[in-house]
Amino acid sequence: MTGVSDLPFRRAAARLGASYVATEMVACADLARGRPDVVRRAAVGDGLPLMVVQLVGRDPRWIAEGARLAVAAGADVIDLNMGCPAREVTGAACGSALMRDLNLAEQLIEATLGAGVPVSVKMRLGWDETSRNAPELARRAERLGVSALTVHARTRSQFYSGAADWAAVRAVKQAVGIPVIVNGDIIDAASAARALALSEADGVMIGRGAYGRPWVAATVQAALGGASVEEPGMSARLDIALTHLDETLAFYGDRLGLKVFRKHLGWYIQGAPAPIDLAQRREAKARLCRLEQARDVETELTALWGETLGRAA
Repeated sequence: MTGVSDLPFRRAAARLGASYVATEMVACADLARGRPDVVRRAAVGDGLPLMVVQLVGRDPRWIAEGARLAVAAGADVIDLNMGCPAREVTGAACGSALMRDLNLAEQLIEATLGAGVPVSVKMRLGWDETSRNAPELARRAERLGVSALTVHARTRSQFYSGAADWAAVRAVKQAVGIPVIVNGDIIDAASAARALALSEADGVMIGRGAYGRPWVAATVQAALGGASVEEPGMSARLDIALTHLDETLAFYGDRLGLKVFRKHLGWYIQGAPAPIDLAQRREAKARLCRLEQARDVETELTALWGETLGRAA
């Protein structure tokens, strides 16, 4: 998730119990050329149980070099993105555009596998409704030696509109013997259980459902395992948000760190539980996201949560 799953966010999710977190989508050519912003985002860091770097590209030479550099940086797994629907990505013949050229997709997979670590591939159901070719791409990927597949249960032409078609992922699962992970519209234990039942997949991947909720993967996993799990209460959420802020500032520096954290700040406020109502959330988000000093954000966020806890008492 570009702009979201940077190292501070991944550390937060792993600390809260997520067993598997992946980097932001990293363009192989930029990584190989040593662009400092890309290298910074791709940092795998310390303290993560499994280091997964997601790469995107269209040139086998750059994919191979990016994969080599990722492994040299400590990657345990490389996730090859063939599912991103963004116009700036597909316009460069990357991401889900590769589902229109399966021969090139195969070349990129082969180049990635040359790095010597397990490779997973993330895809969509197809480019559009007339070309749902995910099962064919899955078969090719398995034949080449890919270890696992993740399928976002929409076509590229859908972007994020409508509902994810979890049942359509079943055709991918039936086409291969390697693990298949279902993705799209999974936000809690109930949606995860439904997605697994309809897709017959081996696991779930949570994307946008983790916005402002870095704990969600752990709570979903526990619930699917039969445990009775509640999401963190207000006090715990404040601690999570403040720790995330501190680590973001430490990683990027105060000025850039505050800018990067604002999206997360907005999501934390939007997801605040009752008795903060919708109007209060909107007002607080607008006010706090305009603050220019990181410590002012910390003070105001603590005050907001303190007021909320007082009203709830």
